[in-house]
Amino acid sequence: MPTSSASTTDSARSAASGGVQSLERAFDLLERMADAGGEVGLSELSASSGLPLPTIHRLMRTLVACGYVRQQANRRYALGPRLIRLGESASRLLGTWARPHLARLVEETGETANMALLDGDEVVYVAQVPSKHSMRMFTEVGRRVLPHSTGVGKALLAGFPPEEVRALLARTGMPAATDKTITTPEGFLAALEDVRRRGYAVDDNEQEIGVRCLAVPVPDSPTAAAISISGPAGRVTEAATEKIVPLLRQIAAELSEVLTASGNGPAA
Repeated sequence: MPTSSASTTDSARSAASGGVQSLERAFDLLERMADAGGEVGLSELSASSGLPLPTIHRLMRTLVACGYVRQQANRRYALGPRLIRLGESASRLLGTWARPHLARLVEETGETANMALLDGDEVVYVAQVPSKHSMRMFTEVGRRVLPHSTGVGKALLAGFPPEEVRALLARTGMPAATDKTITTPEGFLAALEDVRRRGYAVDDNEQEIGVRCLAVPVPDSPTAAAISISGPAGRVTEAATEKIVPLLRQIAAELSEVLTASGNGPAA
């Protein structure tokens, strides 16, 4: 029987890394299910992964038995509840890895630095280092906000296709946090085009009056992530923006290297 190109690639990668092919395939399937965002069938996984149906079925049966995947009544598959604990632990680790980088942002800009992820349709803050100024911004780690009124939300969604952004906005609505909040899909899509053109996002009194936020995405992050600084509009001026944005990009690139590192350490 001829070997599929996907199987050949898997074999070569496993051999090169000294890894276990079935484990690599199982994690690949979990990521494909996460990308699908809901239920998925075996034939869909086979088509997207290039793996034969019997292999998919065997892997999924194991994942179901372990609780990482659940089979629905309609025979399709969804991510399972045991992944929740892993995700919560990974989010905490992500904050731990991000804090030294955010601390550098605070030292060099004087303003509060944040890291946020897109979790479903919401933005969740996973790390923060506060400014040393007596007048400073504070966002509780774990706080969830809608993306349309935040700098990090714009930075996170700027890389998404317009139809996906419209669908998200239709699900969440676009309530006004202030009189500066963008409240129409067209206005928000235009703002995202500005983000792509400039390379950074701005929240100018849109989430809270008197507060200005600058944000950039973390490139190549395993999950959509962004970092930002926020402070009083009187300090985060246009002149300050010109100095802060290059630093934000630099630190986002450094954080990206940390998050995308293979994790291969020296042999014991």
